[in-house]
Amino acid sequence: MKNFFDKIFFRSNNLNNISQNIENLTNKTPAHKIFTLINSYSSDSEIRYVGGCIRKIINEEKVDDIDLATNLEPKEVCEIFKKAKINFYETGIDHGTITAVIEDFKFEITSLRKDVSSDGRHAKVEFSKNWKEDASRRDFTINSIYSDSDGNLFDPYNGKNDLEKGYVNFIGDTDKRIKEDYLRILRYIRFFLNYSKHPHNLEIIRKLKINIGGVAKLSKERLIDELKKIIKLDTMEKLSKDRLSMDLILMIFPELKNIEIFSKLNATQIETLKNTDFIFLLSLLIVDETDNSEYFLYKYNMSNKDQKRIKILINFYKDKIDKKKFTENNLNKILYYHGRESVIDILNFGIIKLKRLDKKLIELISLYRDKIIPAMPIGAKLLMTKYKIPEGKQLGSKLKMIEEEWIKNNFQISDNQIDNIINN
Repeated sequence: MKNFFDKIFFRSNNLNNISQNIENLTNKTPAHKIFTLINSYSSDSEIRYVGGCIRKIINEEKVDDIDLATNLEPKEVCEIFKKAKINFYETGIDHGTITAVIEDFKFEITSLRKDVSSDGRHAKVEFSKNWKEDASRRDFTINSIYSDSDGNLFDPYNGKNDLEKGYVNFIGDTDKRIKEDYLRILRYIRFFLNYSKHPHNLEIIRKLKINIGGVAKLSKERLIDELKKIIKLDTMEKLSKDRLSMDLILMIFPELKNIEIFSKLNATQIETLKNTDFIFLLSLLIVDETDNSEYFLYKYNMSNKDQKRIKILINFYKDKIDKKKFTENNLNKILYYHGRESVIDILNFGIIKLKRLDKKLIELISLYRDKIIPAMPIGAKLLMTKYKIPEGKQLGSKLKMIEEEWIKNNFQISDNQIDNIINN
């Protein structure tokens, strides 16, 4: 979907081009169906784009999600979609959010709201008909820009101006905005690193630090979801050179001990990291000679799949990095036991961590991208028919011994070796 958006948007610096890009978004995606359905529901019903997609269009970024706001209540939106036979699910209906799925596009539609109360983690809301009231409860001016389907902006807090001039400003009282949702501390860091063209406002930094303890109220899932949006190559390079942002991040995630590694990357390392994902970048930040990474995995209850992936790196690099470990025999074993992704992770990790570039690692990556995973050539059926070994414990034991010998000999085994194992 991202490539599709790349094709329909062209670079622009003025409002006419921004409006044209928004109109393209409407006409060249199924968004026009939602606008037609909701705008025609009643004489007062209305829906607008909001937040990230408008911010990204103004800033000439890829649009990879589409958020909308409407003055209808969630039950009315559900009624409209049911009648039109549009698939949807109630992602956060208590807070007014419905997600519609049309073709391969997802649209998050949220009813206008006002906060009644908040504990910094959950907010109690009432639905509203007032667009400015909805804007006033949002976090930053750059996220409070709305647009109709034709690209006419509604921008009550001058978010477009702030975005173009590189200011990341909270809406209204900074302290109040933070206390409404402590995740905004992390969101500030992300938006500052990606959009600011000025030094930090030290009063904002002071308010963020005063409220940093509130982050403990947030769920681990929300923290990791936001961290995923920060741990990207471009953002991490900026973070590693911004001491104030780094201090804030480390107050929340003290396990991210290796942030400064992103401040001294060479061209090969940068190119390598362009092809990696969140879990690999996270491993660079947390894996060291201590139990730091294991603690992070436990603390944030990472999935078994992600834990396994990082633990393979931990085990390979638990000792000092030694170039002698990067043999095809060693890597073939990892390929067999853990798969291609683990081998590529290990080699990429070495490219980033080694003080001097080892071209052998780059050559090995090319080799293992296409290398076929070895398949055990001997099975239970052969042992049962040729050697008359019945099903049971003995069969399993002999198969295991043959597999170990096959792996030890770089995935080769002779008939004589098999005979010796069977007969001993």
